[in-house]
Amino acid sequence: MTFLSREVYEQFIYSLPGAHPEIQSSTLHLYPNSPTTGFVRGSVWFRSGLELRVFEYLDFLDGEILDYRYVLLRGEKSVRWYDAQPHPEIPELASTFPHHLHEPPDIKHNRKPAPGITFQAPNLPTLIADGMALS
Repeated sequence: MTFLSREVYEQFIYSLPGAHPEIQSSTLHLYPNSPTTGFVRGSVWFRSGLELRVFEYLDFLDGEILDYRYVLLRGEKSVRWYDAQPHPEIPELASTFPHHLHEPPDIKHNRKPAPGITFQAPNLPTLIADGMALS
């Protein structure tokens, strides 16, 4: 999936609960802040009790994600988060540089490559698949 338009992405995020039986509900909302950019904020709740918190800053003209924060939680406990803070000193992360994920044990320092996470395409399909796998 690529960013075709704000309207297409907006329809995608608002249709998530109906498109995935594993999703119980969603509060994702797209907030336009210019004719070509917008923010997505909110949460996706899986029937398993897992919550995916989402923040994205999107540029629809260039078709890219300018910034993001994604966290998977069980209750208030983080079970995984994703970021793009570069770590060139960790060769194991080179395959998805700068994108990577953190997970237990020692969630702050346990970094792994994050296949499917990018600035050039929607990350929500990958995040939903990861959430379903962790459920």
